[in-house]
Amino acid sequence: MAKRPHKPRTGLIAALDIGSGKVCCMVARVDRPADEGGRQAPVARVVGVGHQVSGGVKTGIVTDMDAAEAAIRQAVHAAEQMAGETIQTVTVNLSGGKPRSETVTVDVDVGGHEVGDVDLRRVIDKVVLPRRNGRAGSNGHAASGQATNGHTANGATVNGSNGAGRHGERELIHTIPIAYSIDGNRGIRDPRGMFGETLGVNMHLITAAAGTVQTLRTLIERCHLDVEEFVVSPYAAGLAALVEDETDLGVTVLDMGAGTTDIGVFYDGRLIFADTIPVGGGHVTNDIARGLSTPIAHAERLKTLHGNAIASIADEQDLIDVPQVGEDIHEAPNHVPRSILNGIIQPRMEETFELVRAHLKDSGIAGFAGRRVVLTGGASQLQGVREIATLILDKQVRMGRPLRLRGLAEAMAGPAFVTSAGLIAHAINRPETLSAPAQVIKGEPNGLTGRVGAWLRDHF
Repeated sequence: MAKRPHKPRTGLIAALDIGSGKVCCMVARVDRPADEGGRQAPVARVVGVGHQVSGGVKTGIVTDMDAAEAAIRQAVHAAEQMAGETIQTVTVNLSGGKPRSETVTVDVDVGGHEVGDVDLRRVIDKVVLPRRNGRAGSNGHAASGQATNGHTANGATVNGSNGAGRHGERELIHTIPIAYSIDGNRGIRDPRGMFGETLGVNMHLITAAAGTVQTLRTLIERCHLDVEEFVVSPYAAGLAALVEDETDLGVTVLDMGAGTTDIGVFYDGRLIFADTIPVGGGHVTNDIARGLSTPIAHAERLKTLHGNAIASIADEQDLIDVPQVGEDIHEAPNHVPRSILNGIIQPRMEETFELVRAHLKDSGIAGFAGRRVVLTGGASQLQGVREIATLILDKQVRMGRPLRLRGLAEAMAGPAFVTSAGLIAHAINRPETLSAPAQVIKGEPNGLTGRVGAWLRDHF
């Protein structure tokens, strides 16, 4: 995989994780001290963290601008005070907007000369331009500049849907080169310095609903901050929690938040698939509140202190106090077996992992997802989640934690803060992604999941 040469960033970096359950702002300072061998490696140290109960966000979508703005401002202010710095730009996670994966292949003529950075840039432009310049016509044909019949107006061959005839707008979030080829020879990671007539690239594009992205950008600007870049949540989680062998052999990251469960599949060192399921830990809390007729705040407490995703016989013997809605907790205690609580939790968690399994199967990339699953996010900390994930997904499961950040307090070194740490890691190095200008893609991609899997089977 080719990476454009660049120096890792130094100085102050800020990440903003906006979720349905919490908003977290993390500030890190990046230095580049020389090691014993004279090489330099970026070292990131957390100098400020602020987190706040989220407001105005549901299943990754902003539902109340004022409430969301207040939560962001409070989290950012706390992080700035702790760091003793004022931040101006942030790298932001993206769970809403129904992120979608699409894989396209582009070939360009290099005329037999040595492949360089200019040629890589030309390849990226060939991917971007057909979707940026054209607008689909009502009859399903593309207007001037739009890709038609797999070919672009400027001569690049594009294998994949061009969105013609579809409604809606999607914004490009990531442009990740999966593999290069020269004169049909596939599996090349970095073609620079090689010679050939035709250079090809297999590109993984991740898009999201343009309206959702623009709403989130406007919200952050209302807090007097600029968005440096959006990063889909499972990508950020993988950057923080995965080790190199996992990403090479194949691994699935499940970032389990309050409103969504985000799926990321890494293979051969790259993110090859991303998806989102609108089910999370908040749905478990709501199920408990409804099933036991208890306030939501108490339902969350019961889930955290007594809940387990796998019921056991011993649960019948354990009684727990369940405050009732509208009643004084001290005057009318309600004692119920813990088995009732876990009997509410288990079906929802089973449904969540069954949906994950179905999405992986439908995408056609299940064979590349490996035998390994890494769980991140606050909802993954519920007792029994790891065990039930192992049973339903039939994979080895471990809990993910931030691996590469210094200065994190013990309370913030767990799965709930993995995405924030990954945003810092992405801001430092911007791994795998070849930068492309932000743009709007016309149309919903057609048959993305099956096409991603078919492409992977053909090229790996």
